[in-house]
Amino acid sequence: MTTSSFTEKNSQTDYDLVVFCHLRWDFVFQRPQHLLTRFSKNRRVFLIEEPYFDSDVPHLDVQQRSENLFIAQPHMPKDADIDAEMPRFVESMIAEHGIENFVAWFYTPMMLPWAKNLEPAATVYDCMDELSAFKNAPAALLDREKQLLEKADLVFTGGQSLYEAKKDKHERVYAFPSSIDVRHFAEALTTENEPEDQRNIPHPRIGFAGVIDERADIELLAAIADARPDWHYVMIGPVAKIEESDLPRRGNIHYLGGKDYKDLPAYIGGWDVAMMPFAMNESTKYISPTKTPEYLAAGRPVVSTPIRDVVRPYGDQGLVFIASTADEFVASIEKAMTLDLAAHRANAAEFLKNNSWDKTQQAMEDLIEEVVVGEGKEMAAVQA
Repeated sequence: MTTSSFTEKNSQTDYDLVVFCHLRWDFVFQRPQHLLTRFSKNRRVFLIEEPYFDSDVPHLDVQQRSENLFIAQPHMPKDADIDAEMPRFVESMIAEHGIENFVAWFYTPMMLPWAKNLEPAATVYDCMDELSAFKNAPAALLDREKQLLEKADLVFTGGQSLYEAKKDKHERVYAFPSSIDVRHFAEALTTENEPEDQRNIPHPRIGFAGVIDERADIELLAAIADARPDWHYVMIGPVAKIEESDLPRRGNIHYLGGKDYKDLPAYIGGWDVAMMPFAMNESTKYISPTKTPEYLAAGRPVVSTPIRDVVRPYGDQGLVFIASTADEFVASIEKAMTLDLAAHRANAAEFLKNNSWDKTQQAMEDLIEEVVVGEGKEMAAVQA
């Protein structure tokens, strides 16, 4: 557990968050963005990204994105010793912005050395993915995760499967699966003006929105595109960690690139079925896709490969069709197109009504408050 620098004057709104994140803030709007924008309504949030290797002079560019949200981007030479350079930049940022009482929040154990000289009021590890299973994972990741688990006061996981994998490694592990901004994605139900780059794609349309990387089953995508050449497959999202040349190219597969989060309902509203053609491999073993509740809130029938955190609970409750092979995927899409949409949407709405990012963020904040107040009392008793 951490040693706290918390003092009695702190209240619920007195601490800042200093976040160490491997995902760039402007890449895709996902779990960190959903949670941290909500935390920033009541406290300052400083998110530190991975370095850009584009400068001969090491420096940290801190950008203020809103009243309480700051994005810190390190710029380094290609041969820089990152773990040696970053602690002083982090400490300098903390001093320059008057950060006194703060909680350190990690999305990746690889950044743990950057905080080696810090004394946070609490340390949080929000384990949103099993990063060690991802392509090109650093060799040191598992050792650093062990160190982070020893240091952390709280561990949050991005899904139930990941919770089960971590629950015996720390005394305070909590599952916080992917949540949903229902109001935002429900805009898909009433959208009238389709985005220009999707407008002329024929129906039926089967769509995907998310990062296209090693977790995508591109062979499955090719197979279902070949099996039903009269269907059109819309792929929205940036390509990462795989080569563009590896993507299947067909006249009925449409790669539209990354889109702004605010525009996603307009795209999804133009689909007949939403799909999640994830590969079944080590990189998807513990994922809990945020797009599952997003598709449902948008009123789309959903077909997915048997990702464990999709099968349970969505498949078990009849909210998502589960398919393992190309033939099963095609058959499931056919069934999805014949659904009673009104009944399906009503069932989805009932399931999602208690699943929101607002509630998730508040539950996390309550747990952090317990730690911060508890350690503050312990420090006050020691000082007395």
